[in-house]
Amino acid sequence: MNMPLNTSSIHTNDPIEQARYNMVEQQIRPWNVYDADVLELLHSLRREDFAPLAYRNLAFMDMEIPLHGTPEEGIRTGQCMLAPKIEARLLNDLQVRKHEKVLEIGAGSGYMAALLARCSAQVLALDIEPSLVEKARANLQRAGISNATVRQGDGSRDALPEGPFDVIVLSGSVSEVPQDLLAKLNDGGRLAAIVGDFPVMRMTIVQRKGPRFETTQPWDTTSPRLQGFSQPSTFKF
Repeated sequence: MNMPLNTSSIHTNDPIEQARYNMVEQQIRPWNVYDADVLELLHSLRREDFAPLAYRNLAFMDMEIPLHGTPEEGIRTGQCMLAPKIEARLLNDLQVRKHEKVLEIGAGSGYMAALLARCSAQVLALDIEPSLVEKARANLQRAGISNATVRQGDGSRDALPEGPFDVIVLSGSVSEVPQDLLAKLNDGGRLAAIVGDFPVMRMTIVQRKGPRFETTQPWDTTSPRLQGFSQPSTFKF
């Protein structure tokens, strides 16, 4: 069993480290993030280095950070970093293990791929936007992450010969669980996605158990839409 994080040993004289400490203790831990390894990782991996320079001062705030343009544009296009507590709770609930292979859809800045890479054997992160692919690659290289690959691609339709995967993370919301992606899970594998329509969305975790799939929806949240995934028809006779 993981032991609680010893926060008394953390030095917080530096303003950046104080902000990081506050993020973990005031936003993340109260959101039922209890895994000590996850909490340590959030302290050690520099989130601010993955944020655009113009928004670096927002890296520890409880909000989505746009990866280009205004905050409104980031939310509209889905091209943003998720709020820190959502990223942390995802890691906490998925319990990614060192031998596992991970697929992330919506690489963005590369921060979630970096978190996943520190927990797993290998990460493949896809993004539909070429400029974000280049930024994510550069950020991961600077952070010394060597077991994460970022590729331009559309997670809603690409063949993904690297699969099957042990963990699939959708870093953004979709209207429904993508059934094609469930077929890319290993036995025992988990898919995590924020599912629903604003303002009602739920974190949805689907685990493959042989021919069956078990679904849980442990918490409510909202998130910008991932590009590429279809919307259900709202037409009615």
